Amino acid sequence: MTTVDDNLPRWDGQRRGFYEVWFLTWNDPVTRDGYWLRYVIESPLPEVGEPYAQVWFARQSASDPAKSFGINRRYPITSLVTGRDPFAVAIGPSRLGHDHARGAVSGDGHAVEWDLGWRPGVATLFQLPAVMYRRGGLGETTVQSPNVDVPITGSLTIDGVKVALADARGGQTHLWGTKHAAAWAWGHCNAFDDRPGAVLEVLHARLRRRGVNLPPLTVAVLRLPGEDLAFNRFDQALWSGPAELATGRFTFRAGGLVARLEGELSCAPGDLIRAHYHDPDGEERWNHFTAIGDLRLTLSRRVRGRWQVTEQLTAPRRAAFEIAGPTADPAVTCDHVAVS
Repeated sequence: MTTVDDNLPRWDGQRRGFYEVWFLTWNDPVTRDGYWLRYVIESPLPEVGEPYAQVWFARQSASDPAKSFGINRRYPITSLVTGRDPFAVAIGPSRLGHDHARGAVSGDGHAVEWDLGWRPGVATLFQLPAVMYRRGGLGETTVQSPNVDVPITGSLTIDGVKVALADARGGQTHLWGTKHAAAWAWGHCNAFDDRPGAVLEVLHARLRRRGVNLPPLTVAVLRLPGEDLAFNRFDQALWSGPAELATGRFTFRAGGLVARLEGELSCAPGDLIRAHYHDPDGEERWNHFTAIGDLRLTLSRRVRGRWQVTEQLTAPRRAAFEIAGPTADPAVTCDHVAVS
């Protein structure tokens, strides 16, 4: 099985109460701006609405928050075309393949085009416990990153200004399911200072089952050259305990018997963009995202029975993270705007 298999569409074209997303984040090494691109399939329950597809684009300016913006456009489901050999998702004028993304979206005073390419990843990063991937995903949401650390080249044209990219560090993730978590936080980084090849994925979720709140879980995977440290078994997730979440701040810990991580993702409120989601059952979720966050990460290992800090990794203005739940954060004032 190759990484492209982990990008193949899960929606069968008929099922109701289902959503599927492919998203890409990256940072421009010249301007340090951050980007967020999403290709979305939504198939609500029949009583909620009709299926549709969406394309989302956001830029977060590292130098001037006033230049940050996000726009998304909804298309009728008839505009959606998916392929498996080769893998492809086409929504209106926008297309996603396993090694490229092309498209355009405009509205709210902005016009954007993109033509991006990358060398596909060689190993998918699986964020969840292994059992959760059985039978196409046992949970309400399944997530995996086929292209978690890829060098992106190509160009963007934003409001008439062309931006050339050369080996921008990017990550591409695929997720699907019937419902988002009640609340969650996610973080990603593949551009650490002085540590090429290091990649972090961390996920904190508060789940509900049959109206009951379950204990919060935190899972993380740190990929180092020649070594994957996966802290994503259920027993490790329970040890990790609750994360601390606030506007522009996500602190976490994850680990096990021989290694553990402690980290903090942070940014100013002006570096966040607020996105409004709907679950297939109609429930609302508000996601507060940045692609230009700061990350401080400490890796400790048990050496001869004692914990020792073995690595401290930093990534100023080069980490992506989000904090989401059922309500909008009033401290975040930049909205991802739906256009028509």
